[in-house]
Amino acid sequence: MPLPRDLQLPRTKLSAVLGEPEATRLPRPLDLEALSLLLLLSYTHTARARYPEGDFSFRSAASAGALYPTEIYAAAHEIKGLDNGLYHFAIQTHSLDPLRKGDVFGMTQREGSHLTFFLTAIFFRSAWKYRARAYRYHLLDTGHVVENLILALKASHLPFSVTYDFDDGEVNRLLGLDDQKEVAVAVIDVPGGKASAAENKKPVAPLSEPVLQAGRVSAKETDYPAIREMHEAGIRRAKSPSTALRVCDREQRVCAEKEMIHELGITPKTWAPVETSGPWPEIIGYPDAVFRRRSRRNFIKKPMEREEVNALLWSLCRTDGSPYDQSAAIGFLAGQAEGMAPGFYLLDRKREAWSLVAAGEFMARSTSMCLDQEWLVNAGVHFLFLANLEMIERTWGPRGYRYAMLTAGRLGQRLYVAAEAMGMGCCGIGALYDGEAMDMLGLNESSWLLYLVAAGNVKRS
Repeated sequence: MPLPRDLQLPRTKLSAVLGEPEATRLPRPLDLEALSLLLLLSYTHTARARYPEGDFSFRSAASAGALYPTEIYAAAHEIKGLDNGLYHFAIQTHSLDPLRKGDVFGMTQREGSHLTFFLTAIFFRSAWKYRARAYRYHLLDTGHVVENLILALKASHLPFSVTYDFDDGEVNRLLGLDDQKEVAVAVIDVPGGKASAAENKKPVAPLSEPVLQAGRVSAKETDYPAIREMHEAGIRRAKSPSTALRVCDREQRVCAEKEMIHELGITPKTWAPVETSGPWPEIIGYPDAVFRRRSRRNFIKKPMEREEVNALLWSLCRTDGSPYDQSAAIGFLAGQAEGMAPGFYLLDRKREAWSLVAAGEFMARSTSMCLDQEWLVNAGVHFLFLANLEMIERTWGPRGYRYAMLTAGRLGQRLYVAAEAMGMGCCGIGALYDGEAMDMLGLNESSWLLYLVAAGNVKRS
């Protein structure tokens, strides 16, 4: 079912979208054009490369190795121009494939939703290259798409809620997934639909075999059991963040209200506020920043201007109040940043402040840590997404690892789009020597670097 393509794009800047207060109700009834716009701004083809074996299309959300494991499914209820049901979004043709008809929400515990997006990851899409480490990229890459979708919802002034907590088995059955190969990892609801009466609950019927096989990406797929074991660990011991935020661990005296930034084994002494005065130096609007986003690596030795650095820091401080925000902390290495001495810094998102942890030149050592990818040394700033995994385990159980990686992916994508809006380059790195990262940053033995995103000035053609 082709989606409308003649759409009115938002005429706004990314800074305005990020500063937009969260909507509390639908400003108007949702229709097929609104859904099409959300999907276009979230996940679309943006460029094409030609190879002897065929064309390859790049997408608006970043992905490790450009392998794109993430898929989007949408459950619709009372969307004008669209029958109630469950659909798969076909990115190549910008269309919907119907999977189930009728009241989909009556088959699940999800009530009162007008529109629900389910984001999944297909394991083998990344695992053929990255093997067991691919699970990191499944979560980071899905976090990239989650952030794009949230930006689209904010730009459309629509209310939403994000959850990484759901009945995995129920959702996977609803979507018709072979959960040995593809799994749901994030759900985003747009409220406003009518709740189904309890007596109208229907069992989730299995979908046809062709649908179950639709996620197969190769005639010969190698199974990497460690990926499934990591994912299934979160299924067995999942905890609700709303519960975790209220319950304090009596033995460890660690409560979910504790902020991750204070759990890394680092104790900064002084803090300075992030400067927020003045507009961003944006050169293109929000939609173009999404569509033009690339993993740009041709950094040049030119300092980032103070306004650019402040804009990126301010963008990372924006939060929708989700408890998942507490699952990852942010640091950064300044190399070529106007007004900042070279060194390792921490960013306090809650208080919108930064602190110098250790002065010195870190960029060369960081580049070595990232498998000696020499282009990194010329970046202006290396943003670091960090987490104390022991604290996550105590607070949320094994499922908390999903929260941290998805959060890091969301914030990484925000940097990609913000850098593009200001004419800078940006590129994420998930392949790194974990032990070297801990040593370089002086982290305690429970804390890890999850993701590194480099930003800076690039040579433009």
